[in-house]
This record gives sequence, C-alpha cells and structure tokens, in this order.
Amino acid sequence: MNDLLTHFLQVLTGTLLDVLPIAGILFGFQFLVLRRPLKNPKEVLIGLLMVLLGLVLFLEGLDLALFPLGKLMASQLTSPEFLGISPHMQEVEWHHYLWVYLFAASIGFSTTIAEPSLIAVTIKANQVSGGAISQWGLRIAVAIGVAVGIAIGSYRIISGTPLHWYIMTGYVVVTVQTLYAPRTIIALAYDSGGVTTSTVTVPLVAALGLGLSSNIPGRNPLLDGFGLIGFASLFPIISVMAYAQLSEWRSNKRNR
Repeated sequence: MNDLLTHFLQVLTGTLLDVLPIAGILFGFQFLVLRRPLKNPKEVLIGLLMVLLGLVLFLEGLDLALFPLGKLMASQLTSPEFLGISPHMQEVEWHHYLWVYLFAASIGFSTTIAEPSLIAVTIKANQVSGGAISQWGLRIAVAIGVAVGIAIGSYRIISGTPLHWYIMTGYVVVTVQTLYAPRTIIALAYDSGGVTTSTVTVPLVAALGLGLSSNIPGRNPLLDGFGLIGFASLFPIISVMAYAQLSEWRSNKRNR
C-alpha cells in the first residue's frame, strides 16, 4: 500500500511539473497580453483540477496495468511452450509467431480507436468538412493503418531485418499517394499519423516491442525493441489516403 501511495505521489508531482508551465503560458497570455479577465474562473479552475487528476489516474493505470500487461503478453506469446518448439532451438522461423502478429494488430487497432487525440482530430475534421468526413470512418481507417503497421513492425523484430528498409519503402508509397490522393485529405492524413502516437498507444506498443526483442533469441532490446512507434506513425498516413482514394473512386464510379 505504501508503495502504491509513493508511486501515486511521484506521478502527481511529475504531472504537476508538466502541466503548470502550460497553465502558466495560458494564464500569462490571458492576463498580461490580452489583459482580459476570465469569464468563468471557478469553472476553469475546477476543469483544470479535473484534467490534472484525470492525467494522474491515467498515467498511474498505464504504469501499473497496461504497460506490464503488454510486456507480459509478449513474453507469453513468444515462450517455447506456447509456440510448441524446443526451448533449445536457436533459430525460430517467422511463421511460428502468427499469434504475435494477430495480437500486435489487435493492440494497434484497439488502442488507436481509444486514442483521445485521434478522437479530437476526427471531431474537428467532421465539423470543418460539414459532415463530409465521417468520424468513425476516419478513426477506423487510422486504426487499420496502425494495426497493419504494428503487425509488420513485429515481423521486422522477429525476422531481424533492418528498420530502414521498411521506413524508406513506406515513405516512397506515401510520396506516390500524395501525388494522386484528393487534396482535401492529404494534410489530415499526415496529421493522423502523428496523433496515433499518444498516451494510450505508445506505452503498450513500446512494451510490446521491448517484450518481443527480450524474448526472441538473437534480438537486442536496444537495437530491435524500438521502432514500432515509427510504424504506428507511418502506416496511418497510407491508410487514410487509401481510404480517401477508395471513396473518391467509388463516388466517380457511382456518378458514371
């Protein structure tokens, strides 16, 4: 119990140090630059405290539950007993880890659907476009991109192939798509790649990568454990532009 309380206070202190500069800038501009009082100071203060408490509880939950769970699942899915292979086997083929790819894709999809920053972007995109861009359509397109990216990134860790091969190929695809995708979706697609790497996705994806590289023979956690978040940023750009291109193609076909 004392350990939990100590950990909570540490997270609270760290969150306060992170949030106070942001609050200082906002209130500083309000009072020193704009020189206007707050219209609802009581509500603003209560809201700020609720945000602070929510962040603390969320980070506490990540540290105590989600992060260890992701690492535990990765270690269990790569154990020789689960794979049905000899513990003394030095080289394990990539196809032995099919459940890992499925788990990685599921983690990528589910965490992205729940990502608060993505929800905020889809709401604004729907409002600005006058309803032309569907909130759920965009969220699912981004989630599919992250799911595919995390699965391919897991294959990279298991196979031991160089990271830059995948990233370079992915950005070639993005460049070609950018030339042919509808102009209204390009900027949103690039933003969609950034909002996926936030509070929900990063801890679980990082735990998965480190767990895989720690439990697969011949892999180095420092060299092979990182890079999954790069896949989570790249592939949503591809999937969102593909979603827009597919929608445009279907619309043109219907009009003809």
